[in-house]
Amino acid sequence: MEFEEKERLARVNDMGLEACAIRLRAARKVSGRNQKDLASAAGVSKTVLNNAEAALTYPSRDVLKYLYRSHRIDFNFMMNGNFSQLPGDVQDTIFPALEAAESDWGQRASSNQTRKIPKPSPAGS
Repeated sequence: MEFEEKERLARVNDMGLEACAIRLRAARKVSGRNQKDLASAAGVSKTVLNNAEAALTYPSRDVLKYLYRSHRIDFNFMMNGNFSQLPGDVQDTIFPALEAAESDWGQRASSNQTRKIPKPSPAGS
């Protein structure tokens, strides 16, 4: 994979909620855990993890600490997409996971856009 593609997938220098959520989903996939198990291992509730993966909040410090200590996925990658300091074996697994997480994110976003929102009824009807 080319360096530019890695930068795009990691969303280098993007500290937005969406970018962090996608990186978190990829990190969870690399960890081999589902949301419930990762939340438990990190010492947070499943709701806390779910909110971060849904881009409602940023990942908690406890989640970031767990990912670093147990899977060598560090804060700089999780929050800013800086991947160059990740160990080679972690990079080998994180980029396919980022591709999958990005694809999943795009599918969810497009399905949300196609949902029909009922139009308000005219006043006095």
